[in-house]
Amino acid sequence: MKKFLTCLLATLGLTSACGQQDFENVDVKGFSGLIEDSDVVLLDVRTAAEYAEGHIERAILIDQKQSDFVEKVKAAIATDRKIAVYCRSGRRSANAANRLAAEGYRCVNLQGGILAWKEAGMPVTTDTYEVDVFKTKSGKTVKFHALVHASIRIQYDGKEIQIDPVTKLGEKNIDYATMPKADYIVVTHEHFDHFNQEAIKILSGEKTRFITNKNCAEMFGSGEVMANGDKIQIADDFTIEAVPAYNYTEGHTQFHPKGRDNGYILTIDGLRIYIAGDTEDIPEMKSIKDIDIAFLPCNQPYTMTTEQLIRAANIIKPKVMFPYHYGQTDVSGVPSQLQREGIDVRIRHYE
Repeated sequence: MKKFLTCLLATLGLTSACGQQDFENVDVKGFSGLIEDSDVVLLDVRTAAEYAEGHIERAILIDQKQSDFVEKVKAAIATDRKIAVYCRSGRRSANAANRLAAEGYRCVNLQGGILAWKEAGMPVTTDTYEVDVFKTKSGKTVKFHALVHASIRIQYDGKEIQIDPVTKLGEKNIDYATMPKADYIVVTHEHFDHFNQEAIKILSGEKTRFITNKNCAEMFGSGEVMANGDKIQIADDFTIEAVPAYNYTEGHTQFHPKGRDNGYILTIDGLRIYIAGDTEDIPEMKSIKDIDIAFLPCNQPYTMTTEQLIRAANIIKPKVMFPYHYGQTDVSGVPSQLQREGIDVRIRHYE
């Protein structure tokens, strides 16, 4: 009877485990050292309201009290990834860690939760955008902020790079006035969900470089034009290459005709980032090599189906792949289909 009650309480999120503990507990120092590894997934299992009040930078939010908590984790995180999990005091996260360990995840729980983290003087942020952190060849940090849809904020070595910034999409508003002026604004093409003049004006300062295709430069009245195949040296450790992005499926080619729009390969201190723009799994992808991080779109009829997305990922073979521009397309099954290929698929809020 006692075991039954313990299991019932665990199901309700009121106790840490049902049976044997299959995860590791660490203190703030150990947890801090662990999450310096960008391959470790940092998971906040509190409510959205708690998360908004302050969370550890780059933590993704999945509330462990939701009935589909485990399913959401499986959709977002491959089972071969280590998860560093925390909550307010360590109780809910211990429960979550045990549940996830039962599904094959390796979990580490923060003892004392974010309360202990704050008491130790460790930093928190109220930025509600998900952040992924990577290291360059020389050990510098590159941060990717998932703003919305195709809008990505990249921070590197004190520089601000904005990809396809838009101020509003659906019910979501992006307040660019709260962000630093951009050093570089890079736009793929002129559709409203990629090219937004208001966002560009807000982000532009005296030294901002606006890099885009011919149509956007003409519409905005200025800009550095890149065509497919062009490559520019931005700095000693930073290059941008424009690559094709288009539709080939019959009945869809009017959305993104061949030769008009750009995808981009950013090489930042040896870290190669492919931002595909609006495209299908085109033949030119076969020449895209040595990609560390790929952003690939997924919402037909405008970009790719999930089957095309998986084919594209298998062609490019990035180390990490973010499905983006996916709207209402269900991409939850993509991570498991690419896990055996060694591709780390990270689903963020790029609806």
